[in-house]
Amino acid sequence: MCDHEGQMQAYTDTIAAIATPPGTGAIAVIRMSGPRAVEVLSACSVQQLKPRHATLVRLKDAAGRVLDDVVATYFAGPASYTGEDVVEVSCHGGMLVTRRVLERLLQCGARPAEPGEFSRRAFENGKMDLTQAEAVMDVICAGSDLALRAAHNQLHGAISSRVSAAVDRLISVAAHVEAYIDFPEEDIAPDTTQQLVEAVDAVVAELRSLLATADEGRLLREGVRTAIVGPPNVGKSSLLNMLLGYERAIVSATAGTTRDTIEESVTLGGLRLRLIDTAGLHESADAIEQAGMERSRRAGAEADLVLEVADVTLPSARPELELQGARHLLLLNKCDCPEHPDWAGQSAIRMSCHTGQGAEELSAAIQSLFLVQGAEVDNLAAINTRHRYALQQALDYLAAAREGLLANMSPELTDVDLRAALDALGSISGRIDTEDILTRVFATFCLGK
Repeated sequence: MCDHEGQMQAYTDTIAAIATPPGTGAIAVIRMSGPRAVEVLSACSVQQLKPRHATLVRLKDAAGRVLDDVVATYFAGPASYTGEDVVEVSCHGGMLVTRRVLERLLQCGARPAEPGEFSRRAFENGKMDLTQAEAVMDVICAGSDLALRAAHNQLHGAISSRVSAAVDRLISVAAHVEAYIDFPEEDIAPDTTQQLVEAVDAVVAELRSLLATADEGRLLREGVRTAIVGPPNVGKSSLLNMLLGYERAIVSATAGTTRDTIEESVTLGGLRLRLIDTAGLHESADAIEQAGMERSRRAGAEADLVLEVADVTLPSARPELELQGARHLLLLNKCDCPEHPDWAGQSAIRMSCHTGQGAEELSAAIQSLFLVQGAEVDNLAAINTRHRYALQQALDYLAAAREGLLANMSPELTDVDLRAALDALGSISGRIDTEDILTRVFATFCLGK
């Protein structure tokens, strides 16, 4: 890991790996990183590489036979992804030729990279913090527009910058407390207790704001588990087919056609929905239908979102639903037909799975349900489970520190809680340096020593 002066970790080995998915394509990319990256490539070619220039290179095997004509791009450290010398080789995209090129690079002195090792070197060389390293995989795995936007925001520091601002303010509080502990003979006048408490409260408010994005982060990364429920023949399977854009479920006027849950994924409102089409909820003596309805109720109870579908042309006969905290939208289907008086004034999304009417309204409603209240989409940042645990730890320690300040407890005890909170926050970015507190003491107070 990089030290307090920002110096980089000195690796002596050079790693190599195929950076593109397995399979056949136009090109494949092999990446090398380390002090001998250029030397390794030179061992199997004669061309000289210039930093940040793409160079046509003829790679040869140990017997001097041509392996492939490739394009090599050299990024001199520290101005590279990992902070080291990096060479990216673009070869023809066949599985055999890609494997042979990698094997040749390994013969010439590189070693196979471990999973995630390029990003780990980037982290340890100070090119990114842990939240940004995690965002790399979030970008790759994003299954919706909002998930991709949140991942890019995190990659560009949306989370780490907010945590860093909270850490900076908390360091100032700790600096006051430690100055009062370590230099009492200098008669340092610390901020009043109320001012310190207000500073802690400001940090707590920011951390709670970040913590509120935890559920949002889970839904962006995993998708919104969405149960489509309602009586038979109201259009549940038609809704599934409409959202997917093709006929995945059988649609029939015969009640009980859907007897088991059907699961598919679709992007709607910028979110990935994991759609679950369920059996119609109604009275039935059929054992198979009863089993299907039990699965329907369980799917509804476990869902993040329940889309309740009803037939707007029929009298209102809504089933009892166990939502257990799930968001809920009522969809009145067949709105292209005359509406039954029972539904007059009912707040719902009126739509037609036959014509597609109401689809945009449904998309907007879903997006509004799953964005943090007041959040700007362009500033979307959603924490993950690791961040959530660290933030909760920090909040617990800050509650204890706040109590100590108000109770005029020994400053040494308050300082223990403040440092523990700083350590918890430091674990989010991976940059834990409590020496910053001592630096702030000397920078902030004129001690004359």
